[in-house]
Amino acid sequence: MTLIDQAIQLAAVQHEHQRLKGSDIPYIVHPFAVAVILAQAGCPDEWIAAGILHDTLEDTDLTLANLEQAMGPSVAAIVQGASEPEHDTAPWEDRKAHTIRYLRKEAPLEVRVVTAADKLQNIRSIASDLAVQGEAVWKRFNRGREDQAHYYRGLVESLCRRNDNTGYEPLFEALERQVKEVFP
Repeated sequence: MTLIDQAIQLAAVQHEHQRLKGSDIPYIVHPFAVAVILAQAGCPDEWIAAGILHDTLEDTDLTLANLEQAMGPSVAAIVQGASEPEHDTAPWEDRKAHTIRYLRKEAPLEVRVVTAADKLQNIRSIASDLAVQGEAVWKRFNRGREDQAHYYRGLVESLCRRNDNTGYEPLFEALERQVKEVFP
């Protein structure tokens, strides 16, 4: 079984009973869509596997030790880097500010690429829902449109305006374009 197959199976089990915010759509479509974005960007299998598993540490009971045992230290390190610390306890604003700082100053390229793919898929979903539901879409988030705009613009500053994104510029450019479309 390939590394990506293992990641698909583990993510499917971990996210089995979860649904996308405000819908009956199985949550697993999000990590699979992130994996497609990473594959289209030409990422290595370890990065794609991490993309599939990027929400397991935040949103399931899978521990870092169990993830490392199942997928290896490299995939586990990328997933950990793409996860918010203290996801269940820290205030939303603190978590988002930490993420922006970490991505700007410390995150290695593989974590930035996986995070960019995740955020690109998220903002594409928001854009699609805005076209159908209008401004009502913001009601399903913990914070409204203005806070989301501030966060996504901060992500663009941290992720997309760097000189060390070599090889993955189209991914970062797509994220910046989509954020500008949703938050002009």
